[in-house]
Amino acid sequence: MEWILSNGEIVKEKDLEISKEDRGYQFGDGIYEVIRVYEGDLFTATEHIDRFYASAEKIRITVPYTKDVFHKMLHDLVELNQIDNGQVYVQITRGAAPRNHQFPENAEPVVVGYTKSVERPVELLENGVRAVLIEDVRWLRCDIKSLNLLGNVMAKQQAYEEGYFEAILHRGDTVTEGSSSNMYGIKDGVLYTHPATNLILNGITRRVIFELCEELGIDVVETAFTKQQALEMDEFFLSSTTSEVMPVVEISGQKIADGTPGEWTRKLQKAFEARIKLGVIS
Repeated sequence: MEWILSNGEIVKEKDLEISKEDRGYQFGDGIYEVIRVYEGDLFTATEHIDRFYASAEKIRITVPYTKDVFHKMLHDLVELNQIDNGQVYVQITRGAAPRNHQFPENAEPVVVGYTKSVERPVELLENGVRAVLIEDVRWLRCDIKSLNLLGNVMAKQQAYEEGYFEAILHRGDTVTEGSSSNMYGIKDGVLYTHPATNLILNGITRRVIFELCEELGIDVVETAFTKQQALEMDEFFLSSTTSEVMPVVEISGQKIADGTPGEWTRKLQKAFEARIKLGVIS
């Protein structure tokens, strides 16, 4: 029986109770995080937890635990479920109250977390993936890791139905991010990616990649680029907690360069794997 986190306690999944009037169900009124687990270790947990609290603050939900207590609860959950390679999903909603758009006065936040075994996508990391350009129709606060993911879901489904791994979202001519990832192009040895504004989520893996670029001597330019510029990059890749540094070898039917993962992408992959091992050791 899998154990889950429910409002500060670790309980059997069968014992979880969620009200029909939980605002997460009715309004998507909450936020979430996904933390990668490698060899039983929560990778970049501090950064994910910091973002969890920041997202909650932006929508005026107070997490009812200190960060240290919250971190320990997630660690205990991973240990109890004996997760070696996998992930932890955790969310907080504003709570349960009679349905009304404005914030309820006395609702208590509801926290739920669970684990899942997930292996690294080794074959995809080696060969690269295909992505498709899709208009970004989401709201304008993509910096908040909100439960409101319908725009992301619709884009991901369209990509899936057309045989692509991921949707590359764009507002007009400007590439923003993926439906569940950040996007990067490399041209003449320089890495380009959309700046961390309200139009994208500042990914934790994205931040690790910036650190790795500094170590490798890769210049990073945070600037918006166009759909056409994306197609003209020497290399292209995406990143996320579960996809790591994932080469994109084709966009909307057009190969990127020669259609194989690029040299700098490979160097970043290697450096990222070293960072994973460092995190496990530490």
